[in-house]
Amino acid sequence: MSVLEPLDWVVIALYFGVILGLAWWVIKQKQKDSTDYFLAGRHLGWFVVGASIFASNIGSEHLVGLAGSGATDGVAMAHYELHAWCLLVLGWIMVPFYMRSKVFTMPEFLERRFSPASRTVLSVISLVAYVLTKIAVGIFAGGVVFSVLLPEMNFMGLNSFWIGSILVIVLTGLYSTLGGLKAVAYTEALQTIVLIIGSILVTIFGLQALGGWSELKTIVGSEMFNLWKPLVPNGIESTWMPIKEAGKMAWYFNDNYPWLGMLFAAPIIGLWYWTTDQYIVQRTLGAPNEKEARRGSIAAAFLKLLPVFIFIIPGMIAFALAKSGQNMAIQSELFSASGELIRDNAQKAFPLLVANVLPVGIRGIVVAGLLAALMSSLAGVFNASSTLFTMDFYSRFRPNSSQEKLVWIGRVATAVMVIIGLLWIPVIQGGRGLYDYLQGIQAYLAPPIFVVFFLGVFNKRLNAKGCLSALLVGFALGIFRLAIDTPVKLIDNFTYSQGSFFWIINNMFFQYYSLVIFVISVIIMFAVSYMTEAPDYAKISGLTYGTLTAKDKKETRSSWSFIDVAASVLVIVLILVAYLSFTG
Repeated sequence: MSVLEPLDWVVIALYFGVILGLAWWVIKQKQKDSTDYFLAGRHLGWFVVGASIFASNIGSEHLVGLAGSGATDGVAMAHYELHAWCLLVLGWIMVPFYMRSKVFTMPEFLERRFSPASRTVLSVISLVAYVLTKIAVGIFAGGVVFSVLLPEMNFMGLNSFWIGSILVIVLTGLYSTLGGLKAVAYTEALQTIVLIIGSILVTIFGLQALGGWSELKTIVGSEMFNLWKPLVPNGIESTWMPIKEAGKMAWYFNDNYPWLGMLFAAPIIGLWYWTTDQYIVQRTLGAPNEKEARRGSIAAAFLKLLPVFIFIIPGMIAFALAKSGQNMAIQSELFSASGELIRDNAQKAFPLLVANVLPVGIRGIVVAGLLAALMSSLAGVFNASSTLFTMDFYSRFRPNSSQEKLVWIGRVATAVMVIIGLLWIPVIQGGRGLYDYLQGIQAYLAPPIFVVFFLGVFNKRLNAKGCLSALLVGFALGIFRLAIDTPVKLIDNFTYSQGSFFWIINNMFFQYYSLVIFVISVIIMFAVSYMTEAPDYAKISGLTYGTLTAKDKKETRSSWSFIDVAASVLVIVLILVAYLSFTG
């Protein structure tokens, strides 16, 4: 039977009525051209930009995966959530170049900096990444939430999980495909407010049910509150190994998060995601100028500090309630009869807490915000996918297409990607956990993209041949690892012969493999660039620090003030406080 009472359903219905009403209001303002549809006419203000970035990011991997990692590993994953500083890099370093170029997509920027071939390769990589991560994971998480909150049902062979997954897609598609970025951004701004309030209520009521913060620390233990646990767990006699082999690891958080890998690989993944990914950067491209885009990035940085407290901590609370036996309903889901934590069920931690701790009415508000967050995350990637395919592929091969045709093609492309994402769900179900799956895939695809964008902006000598070589080799290395990992995740009891080459690759910590891709990509980009001709600096004027004009520098300087600097410094201070609070 459903855990939701009639009052909860009324609250949910009212909330979605407001969301759909807002979306309809935006849709009625017909998009005149592709700029209106894909970039909201470049009229988004800083608050909408910031809230939209946050809402797009806060999706399945947080509501389901991050809370699940809190239940299994404590605050270890807070490293990824404390990457709010990456948004400052976006606002202060990358935004001026993006806004000056007036591009629709990140691959389009790469074309202007390097070559059309680089644009094509990055578009392919991005679309593959969206299918493997954002779309498939979003659909999967929607199913997990519905399977917990809805009564068990069976329709044409589909259970609650699959019915929920498909329902999320249909509801999201209604407004994201019709209204474009403007509909997505404005609904996300409202969803952000509701989601934050709802998630704070989950934390408050959860702590209340448990007996307070001190009780939480007592039950889960100090290790779950330590970001760097432990530095050398087996003593000084331990030897470092980048391979996962029980009893022979030294530098790790747990069995999948080595501290050295997190220290160096996590920032690479974070900077790729927050400063070069179409999914995020498209919101800043929708701003009218550098000032609004930068302030939106700073606002998003403040909001990005919240997930540690409104998702990881609730996951730990769910674990504590189950471990202590204070909530038998949660305990029966998270722990086996022998008292062992069921890691695969940990991804249900957040919806379980919502279902079993919140009072009637409040539960409806939180569930509405939870489902809306799943939808906003999917809506954002649908819009980013349609923009990438339409502007980076179709419009280049059919340059005379009408604006209406471009919008229609984008919608068709989105539908195809959703179908592929559905087919990929069984792979995710076989993985160690939703958040682990996501971080692993991103670790394989992020390094070469990060390399070509950042090195391309900071070093004007790097050319198109170096960029293309780094992208192709880096992408090939990432796909190679994915191809090796997939059978292990998808096929029951499938393993490689211990000590074989494939076994070593499969068992290498994904963070270390990511660093290998990064180093190889850097070497190739520099080597190929310096062995070939220098780029035409006139053609890349304003796209690198070495080719900025006096006018470019003046415009950027006039776009920020003391307020922007002070707000950015405050973000850094809050990050340092968080690190100190969760150390030791």
